[in-house]
Amino acid sequence: MSPSQESTSSAAAQTTPIIDAQVHVYEPDHPGRPWKGRLVGPDSMTGEEMLAAMDAAGVDCALAVSSWAFYHNDSSYTADVYRQNPDRFRIIAPINPYVAGAVEDIDSWGDIPGSVGIRLMPGVIEGFDAASAEVKAVVTAAQKFDFPICVYCPGQLQHLDRLAQLYPETRFVLDHLGLAQPFEPPVPSDPFAAIGSVLSLARYDNVSVKISAAPTLSHEPFPFTDLWSPLARYFDSFGIERCMWGTDWTRALKLVSYGDSVAAFRDHLPLSKDEKAALMGGTVSATFGW
Repeated sequence: MSPSQESTSSAAAQTTPIIDAQVHVYEPDHPGRPWKGRLVGPDSMTGEEMLAAMDAAGVDCALAVSSWAFYHNDSSYTADVYRQNPDRFRIIAPINPYVAGAVEDIDSWGDIPGSVGIRLMPGVIEGFDAASAEVKAVVTAAQKFDFPICVYCPGQLQHLDRLAQLYPETRFVLDHLGLAQPFEPPVPSDPFAAIGSVLSLARYDNVSVKISAAPTLSHEPFPFTDLWSPLARYFDSFGIERCMWGTDWTRALKLVSYGDSVAAFRDHLPLSKDEKAALMGGTVSATFGW
């Protein structure tokens, strides 16, 4: 039996559902909802296809983050997936503060029952300024719905540092360990070189971190045991109650299978049962009000 086909009995034994903190869903490119670009992955990862992968791996639920690469600020497909599967997904929309109508987009997003947050992407939006009027307006709009704000800023952690300072009442979630992650092999020689800068953000009580797509930073085969030591530094700095596991599927697929992304953490990560339950579901539930 391969690692990704291991029995899910250990997952079933957990009282806390396993929740993937980040997946992307998208349909094939078509004129009615054309792609703006693309991300690593197959020609589609529809809601049904994502559910099939989750079921095979023993994952109960997932946060579906509308893909900026495919759709920019059009999150309508992800919203459709939620409506078809309201018991399995909650949804997050990327927002560009500098595009006209950003605040209105958040207001519309907040009217969807399954919406639980938004995403800012200083890592790809040129000229992002946490103190700008545009960003302040977006954060204020998110606060109206008590939305946590996910932040993608690998190599540009100063943006989250400033956001956390300026908006202490807002919950921020740092995407993907705060590190640059490869989209395909090879893995960087020192993938955790910037870990000190990331861990310094733990001093802000309103900052949590996604332990997402971590296997893309491993130099070892499944179960990626070279990750355990650096990840322990995250758990020690932020506390397990501010860390949440995720796969960033399908972006990670050239480096790790979905099943192995789940099984490595569920079955091999050296944490207690309660700590693992928090990492793989409890923190997401508490942070996003699920």
